[in-house]
Amino acid sequence: MHGQAKASAPAVWWLVAVVLAVWFLTLNIRHLLPSDEGRYAEIAREMFASGDWVTIRYNGLKYFEKPPFHLWMTALAYQAFGIGDWQARLWVAISGAAGLLLTMWAARRWYGDRVSWFTGLALLAAPTWNIGSHFNSLDMGVSGALAGVLAGFLLAQHPQASLQSRRRWMLFAWGAMALAVLTKGLIGLVLPGLVLVVYSLVARDWVLWRRLHIVSGTILFLLLTAPWFWLISTRNPEFAQFFFIHEHWQRYTSSVHQRSAPWWYFGPQLIAGFLPWLGLTPRICALLRNSGQAREFRPELLLAVWAGAILVFFSLSGSKLPGYILPVFPALALLAALALDRIDAKAWQRQLLGMLLLAGGGLLATLLLQRSDDYGLWLGAACLVILLGLLLAWLCNRRGQPGLSITLFALAWFAGTTVGLAGHQTLGRSNSGVDLVPAIEAVLTPQMPIYSVRRLDHTLPFYLRRTMIMVEAPDELAFGVEQEPQKWLPTLAAFSAAWTTGPPALALMSRDSYQQLKAQGLPMFDLTGDEKRLVVTNFPGKSP
Repeated sequence: MHGQAKASAPAVWWLVAVVLAVWFLTLNIRHLLPSDEGRYAEIAREMFASGDWVTIRYNGLKYFEKPPFHLWMTALAYQAFGIGDWQARLWVAISGAAGLLLTMWAARRWYGDRVSWFTGLALLAAPTWNIGSHFNSLDMGVSGALAGVLAGFLLAQHPQASLQSRRRWMLFAWGAMALAVLTKGLIGLVLPGLVLVVYSLVARDWVLWRRLHIVSGTILFLLLTAPWFWLISTRNPEFAQFFFIHEHWQRYTSSVHQRSAPWWYFGPQLIAGFLPWLGLTPRICALLRNSGQAREFRPELLLAVWAGAILVFFSLSGSKLPGYILPVFPALALLAALALDRIDAKAWQRQLLGMLLLAGGGLLATLLLQRSDDYGLWLGAACLVILLGLLLAWLCNRRGQPGLSITLFALAWFAGTTVGLAGHQTLGRSNSGVDLVPAIEAVLTPQMPIYSVRRLDHTLPFYLRRTMIMVEAPDELAFGVEQEPQKWLPTLAAFSAAWTTGPPALALMSRDSYQQLKAQGLPMFDLTGDEKRLVVTNFPGKSP
């Protein structure tokens, strides 16, 4: 296999170039979706426009739910390339690619080139990792950083690592942990700490803690994280209570954010997210049972604990969203790669048969159940791409080329997921509200206020490059309007007064709110709208 890998090196590099091109050039094929994509794109835009990189604001109001690192990187992308959809997604794509490469690096050090290659393929083919790397949220940013923590720790614990190398990689892990904290808060510290405690208990390995370089690592961690926390707390005394108590303790222990779900919520997410490799589960379990218990450090056990502890941690949380378990996938990918490294041709043929039946069933379902004018066409195309790729993988395996077969298998899933993701624009465009922008910009002047009545729109502010004045219902900006009450209108009566006596203005609202306000005699001139929202003016025709 190693000889084959060397002989096919040019083909491998061409393949890597194509994958990277698809990875990054597809960032602009969809408009931003509410709420995460539009929210974080707009926060970064306001940061970029204001020049204030310390106090985070959303829609002009203080927004202290998350730290700034993801927003800093997105604002830098705006500065380098301009403001747009792909720029808003650039950092998540970089984070996903970096997490993949770092995991491959650790796999190569421990198990060699073949397992490293399979690790990259396993993570590339995992639908959740691909989707997460092309969806603007904090989950992939923190997952990429935590993949760096895992990789740095594994590299530092290799038995042949020198003292200098061990110290260097542990400091790398501490630095990655700091970036995870600056991306999404204390889970960047809690999750690695939880994994180490559980691993030490299961493996009875307490000597491990002597190799963590805790003193120098803590110093580096604080040097990276403390400055922003100190600056924002100094400028905003209300930050600490909201961020550490409300956004961490209350979010985890209660349903204050109304994102509660049953304990098994992440089970279906994990199945769908790692679907191509589920057939390897018995082999992974056997691998863990037979892992060398006599070794000083057991990397396979650590990988299993990493995935299991993080999954259990979020399953017990009072707040659940699909992206929360993204950090488990690098560990699962490496375990899947170890199973692939040991699988024989007949067993792999059975895996292929199962996936062929699944892809064929998916294609048949889309043909029978979906109309020809909706997202079903794209899902059918995705299933077809996967099916054709799996057929090629089947033929290669029958011809005695298992390595090429596994590669084609992974690429088929990567391509199919990418097709399905691209087709989501058929649903996402209307949700983004981008089609409302031309009509609004035709009448909008620089000083014209835009009111957001009883709703927080997560995408229009970004596409209009303007913030909106909240009316009556602050939604997730309740903390912001509490800190700066002069920046919103708390009642419909206050809005009515501003609307009728103030300057020319625009207002975004639901159709129900429109009917209610129009019945009260307020001047309401339809400008544009869709099935979700309506934009009106308080003046007829074009802007005065």
